[in-house]
Amino acid sequence: MSRIVYVNGAYLPESEARISVFDRGFLFADAVYEVTSVLDGRLVDFPGHLARLHRSLEALEMAAPLDDDGFEAMHRELLARNGVVEGMVYMQVTRGAADRDFVWPTAAEPGLVAFTQARPLVDAPAATHGLRVVSVQDPRWARRDIKTTQLLGPSMCKMLAKKAGADDAWFVEEGFVTEGTSNNAWIVLADGSLVTRNLSTAILHGITRTAMLAYAALAGARVEERPFTIAEAQGAAEAFITAASAFVTPVVEIDGVAIGDGTPGPVTRRLREIYIAESRARAR
Repeated sequence: MSRIVYVNGAYLPESEARISVFDRGFLFADAVYEVTSVLDGRLVDFPGHLARLHRSLEALEMAAPLDDDGFEAMHRELLARNGVVEGMVYMQVTRGAADRDFVWPTAAEPGLVAFTQARPLVDAPAATHGLRVVSVQDPRWARRDIKTTQLLGPSMCKMLAKKAGADDAWFVEEGFVTEGTSNNAWIVLADGSLVTRNLSTAILHGITRTAMLAYAALAGARVEERPFTIAEAQGAAEAFITAASAFVTPVVEIDGVAIGDGTPGPVTRRLREIYIAESRARAR
């Protein structure tokens, strides 16, 4: 049975979904997106995702096609129609359709598409065995804080990691880790302190990252928001990533060097437990 997807106001079988060949999301990646996790049929950190969506839209001078109540109603309708209990909802807003021109139109009707993906999040295999990552020079544009659909750079680097026998890549710029291909990067120091890159235009302002900053206190962990190097990460007690689609997932190897004893560490495991418990309690 095919999924029901949302396209510009209509709920359609995915086989019938169409967008214009002139949609600027297709022609220019002139679009932004959000991915919201679903636990127990409810939306995780949804207000944070809406806030970041508006930040991205404002940065690109792009209109919102719905108000916040409309966005939430659409998400809930997709979950109901597809019977998704655990997984994700992907939502993409484009500037709309207009004849191809580098100067964007000021009166185009914004486009909106969304779909669900049912997948295990709590019992994801990577949470048990951990991820192996490689470092790559960051090839992306300078405004990574805007969550656009310009994802060819991260896609190329993830494929590079796969060809090297790893699971993912961490970007490096001017000697310091920025983030992963689709996640924020963290390390755990010997004293149990957490380190993650400070917010700027160099990284995406992760919603799961924000939640983890708050939940770290529940684990009694101090957090340092600052850059760190690959060498510091390789010498750390533990490492992990955060993302809406991965929650808190351990990293056990960087550039062939085992982190700690090469298995998911106790701090990371505890943080994942806390994140899942808090997300379930706060989901709406």
